[in-house]
Amino acid sequence: MSHTETHPRNTAERVLNVSNLRVRFETYDDVFTAVEGVDLSLLKDKILGLVGESGCGKSVTALSILRLLKTPPARIEGAIAHKSLDLLTLPEAEMRHIRGDSISMIFQEPMSSLNPVMPVGRQIAETIILHRGVSKGAAWKQAVEMLNLVQIPSPAQRAKEYPHRMSGGMRQRVMIAMALACQPEILLADEPTTALDVTIQAQIMRLMLRLKREFKTSILLISHDLALISEMASRVVVMYAGQVVEEARGRELFLNPLHPYTKGLLSSLPVIGQKFSTGKRRLNEIPGVVPSLRDIPNGCRFHPRCSKAMSICREQAPKLIKTSNGIRVRCWLWQ
Repeated sequence: MSHTETHPRNTAERVLNVSNLRVRFETYDDVFTAVEGVDLSLLKDKILGLVGESGCGKSVTALSILRLLKTPPARIEGAIAHKSLDLLTLPEAEMRHIRGDSISMIFQEPMSSLNPVMPVGRQIAETIILHRGVSKGAAWKQAVEMLNLVQIPSPAQRAKEYPHRMSGGMRQRVMIAMALACQPEILLADEPTTALDVTIQAQIMRLMLRLKREFKTSILLISHDLALISEMASRVVVMYAGQVVEEARGRELFLNPLHPYTKGLLSSLPVIGQKFSTGKRRLNEIPGVVPSLRDIPNGCRFHPRCSKAMSICREQAPKLIKTSNGIRVRCWLWQ
């Protein structure tokens, strides 16, 4: 099997298949690659977790699926299949029908995604009118029903309010209501609980799980929070410096990670009741930072931060291979 192939699945189960995705950005004086050779398969009624530190290419991958990156300067290559459609070759008019209808997205910061001068109910209603062609009255009624579905109190009154009158948790619920208004097959959730307190985070994730069960929606959940991903995702993809470095079933990845980067992320998680021999309560950390996309190291992209780096790691880039138990990993230790 070549390194660009995804794990074997019945293709009838797939609602989204990303193959060899490559995203470049062209500036006046430079060209750099943000995403390199990424493969993803999202299965019907499942949650696929996409994790990694900030700057690893997670959000760029999601925005590429819906072609929300401005081109130019962005250049998107590869194939993104939804049903029988290749989303990268569709005319823009057809993509506008897909966005918000069969594929929706929840963005990181609802305050910058919602229109500040339009009541939230009207914003949801406009999505319904665009994709369902119903009357304004019917769309408004459905918008209020969606706000009620995402557990916003007094939804008929809240629908008339502007985003700045709502808390962060309320705004995020509005974004979820808008994303699910047309009952999409696929939901791209990009850090849906960023900047929310822990209690509200838990409420939002329980809400997403309940709505997934009701609407049978497949979810691509993007996060840097491994604890959150472990609770939600049936399969997890780990990204580093624009590449997939590991993919496995959720439980297997957390119990037996193979890539040193995945191990580093997991060891950085705080553990309740953990005792430290030095007497100082200090969390583990991965030394260094994610490399700049303009200055990607030779060989394995993780080798400057890896305690297990060998000479070959500094000289040759490893391919993404599949192990005997179905895990995909990009590391010379497993070649």
